[in-house]
Amino acid sequence: MKEYDFVVIGSGIAGLSFALKATRHGSVAVITKRKGADTNTAWAQGGIACVTSDEDSFELHVRDTLEAGAGLCDEAVVRTVVTEGPERIRELTELGVQFDQREVSGHHRELDLGKEGGHSKRRVLHVRDATGQEIEERLLHELAKRPNVDLWENHMAVDLITAAKLGFATEDRCLGVYVLDEKTEEVETIRSDRTVLATGGCGKVYLYTTNPDIATGDGVAMAWRAGLEISNMEFIQFHPTCLFHAEAKSFLISEAVRGEGGILRNHRGEDFMRRYDSRGSLAPRDIVARAIDAEIKRSGARCVFLDITHKPPEFIRERFPHIYRTCLRFGIDMLKQAIPVVPAAHYQCGGIKTDVNGATSLLGLFAIGEVGCTGMHGANRLASNSLLEGLVVAHRAAAAAVQTRPARKQKIPLPEWQSGNVQDVDELVVIYHNWDEIRRLMWDYVGIVRTHKRLQRASARLRNLQREIREFYWNFKVSIDLLELRNLAAVAALIVDSALCRKESRGLHYTLDHPETDDREFKRDTLLRRG
Repeated sequence: MKEYDFVVIGSGIAGLSFALKATRHGSVAVITKRKGADTNTAWAQGGIACVTSDEDSFELHVRDTLEAGAGLCDEAVVRTVVTEGPERIRELTELGVQFDQREVSGHHRELDLGKEGGHSKRRVLHVRDATGQEIEERLLHELAKRPNVDLWENHMAVDLITAAKLGFATEDRCLGVYVLDEKTEEVETIRSDRTVLATGGCGKVYLYTTNPDIATGDGVAMAWRAGLEISNMEFIQFHPTCLFHAEAKSFLISEAVRGEGGILRNHRGEDFMRRYDSRGSLAPRDIVARAIDAEIKRSGARCVFLDITHKPPEFIRERFPHIYRTCLRFGIDMLKQAIPVVPAAHYQCGGIKTDVNGATSLLGLFAIGEVGCTGMHGANRLASNSLLEGLVVAHRAAAAAVQTRPARKQKIPLPEWQSGNVQDVDELVVIYHNWDEIRRLMWDYVGIVRTHKRLQRASARLRNLQREIREFYWNFKVSIDLLELRNLAAVAALIVDSALCRKESRGLHYTLDHPETDDREFKRDTLLRRG
């Protein structure tokens, strides 16, 4: 059994930021199921929204966030994250992250701020169009210098260990985590009084997503099984512009392309967004995604097109080098032709209910980044607010975690993992079939536009699938594939149940049965708890 002062599950911006600060106070383990850099953070193109310009203000950033969140943001949390953002950005620059600058007069340079949907001012700091990758690399580089950190790559958390699960009634708290070593196929026990879930989102629960393969909702599923409260999982953000190409997998066309003047056009070349919103192609993501969905369904076309050909070629190549090269690889020259795009699952605005410090209702357990629901995003996330929230909440969680070590004389003994009389999985085809079925039914029944009947169909099928998966889980040796399938099924069910509870349309949840917003009845969070 290994023991650490802090255990962090996940290696994105939130997890690594927490880990770096926790190293000042004790030993740290960072557990990640692939390589350290295999995170949603590394795929983030747009940047970090933060007030750094004299033309901008905290009040404007707060207002834009609240407006995008459709009445469900926690304003106190929004204000905390927005006002503490500049200090966290300063820390990133001290670690070597060099945000893009532009020359304004003579030799004077200033931050080259981008603008994205829903923002009233330019406030998005970026490193070309690969901001997340640059941040991820700098944080991992810094982590490698710290002597009291162990990076457990290719290890997947199976379940949290809690006092309640072990039968103790006096006080429930998180005691550690069981972790599967992919190489040895053995489950190890790790003890810690302070465990941090920073596992990211659940994009792979949908057939089409901008997320990497690791985004299987592991943290939310583990917290659900441990009895924690899950909030607002009906609000899944679909990014309006994922590259539409048979050979391109999950490639995002950044919202910054529209921020720099890109126009969405239908198959007839029309700037159709003006029919849906006065802000046109720069409307918030939920509006743009629904408009594209409606346009595709109405015309029978397979996609719409993002056109930035009116901009100078040298500007496009310099501002969007990664997007330009990737499109070119698939035979699309964005200098001369519009990019074919479709909406795809992108970001979960809900998650494990926490406070602004990332603290959950389970003592000793924190949830930070996309896996946690602080109330920052409400019913729809404002573009590029996610990396900002990850930085600020990780900082606050590290400070809070230092204060939470229990004062007890005797440790609760932790049992080693028991596999029992299980067999090797010889029916992998069943796992892959169930995985595919979950993703297809979620796309068809629980997508951008929903109905009560479709949600009920999804619910009925998910109940059967979960029974099959439970039987598989208890009768066969655990593997990464089986654990991910188990987590996907749990998170899919949480999304469906949350959507069934909300009988109105708000933010990212749009249902044809209740197309209006009902503030009297539903201006509140959707909270689910096991049992």
